[in-house]
Amino acid sequence: MTAPLHVAVVTETWPPEVNGVAMTLGRMVQGLLAHGHRVSLTRPRQHADDIAPASPRLTTTLVCGLPIPGYAGLKFGLPARRLLCRQWRAERPDVVQVVTEGPLGASAIAAARELGIPVVSEFHTNFHAYSRHYGFGWLESLVAAHLRRLHNRSRMTLVPSRQLGVDLARRGYRNIRVVARGVDTALFNPARRSAALRAAWKVDERDLVVAYVGRLAPEKNLSLVLSTFAAIRVHVPSARLLLVGDGPSRRRLQQQHPEHLFAGMRHGEDLAAHYASADLFLFPSLTETYGNVTLEALASGLPVVAYRMAAAAELIRHSDNGMLADPGASAQFVRAALDLVSYPGALHRAAAAAPPSVAALDWERIHQRLVAALRDAIDGIAVPSPNEAAHRMLPD
Repeated sequence: MTAPLHVAVVTETWPPEVNGVAMTLGRMVQGLLAHGHRVSLTRPRQHADDIAPASPRLTTTLVCGLPIPGYAGLKFGLPARRLLCRQWRAERPDVVQVVTEGPLGASAIAAARELGIPVVSEFHTNFHAYSRHYGFGWLESLVAAHLRRLHNRSRMTLVPSRQLGVDLARRGYRNIRVVARGVDTALFNPARRSAALRAAWKVDERDLVVAYVGRLAPEKNLSLVLSTFAAIRVHVPSARLLLVGDGPSRRRLQQQHPEHLFAGMRHGEDLAAHYASADLFLFPSLTETYGNVTLEALASGLPVVAYRMAAAAELIRHSDNGMLADPGASAQFVRAALDLVSYPGALHRAAAAAPPSVAALDWERIHQRLVAALRDAIDGIAVPSPNEAAHRMLPD
């Protein structure tokens, strides 16, 4: 029988914070604990009254953090190399898993290397691409170089999709391993559709509800959501646009477009009902490393229109469970959405095909892939060189 692992997880985001990284990490840690592994979690204190729960297999260390500009409620952790070295000397983990690339994550990689502990890093967010949307575009090349240098100091970098792995390999990243993300199909499924919710939106079953779920922020390319919906309204005058989420752009959008439905932040079964009660999902972001909402929408029975990148490139079968456009081709994106709503039966057929297309992405299989990757890092199993990785990614 294989011995359970002691995994030291270092992250700058953690539930109940609402973002794809926190949600994914929460599920991953739950999976590790459920399979008998032990987790030592280090993260920033989220608020003054933050008390970390403990269990026999989960211990948590809270460190200082500072707010992330433009991301209300989120913090980056301050460096904690000396603290981590002291803790890991006292109780040495089998592997260190660094989830985020902020100062805390960087200090964790340095501490693990100092102690000779295998370290695995994760690439979740295109910070170098985000910088141009917040007035720091001139820093993009510096941020990209920092991230590459940081990840190449770990024994293995985990990515959520093959496309991202190939892209990073071409940019000089080494030792890339694909571990995809999962979806809770018991939560996100078409049975969550709510006639009462649609009535609250003042639509009936014949009306088209077009949805966007995610952060309302500049990097999400929301102008294309609005222009695509305007084109849809020409063909379907009774259509409504539903925006679920919050962010720095919400106030402006709500003032400029009071005719649209702004649902704010939603969670759990309420979020699942909002997905399933819509009819079409638009996701035009160009900054995603994955895009959990694509998975959740498909599982909920929503055809998805997205750019051919991140999760969409691997999950959407064009003209089957959704439509794809070439990255940045906005006119093509609009045309793809119009094709779904204009051709008789196209939307209905795509909605029926959506849930089965992601049924195999259950969290149990994802947990197994993560543990296999961690064990390979511990054992020092070779991964492809940068040139090889661009052509053959490790199996996920």
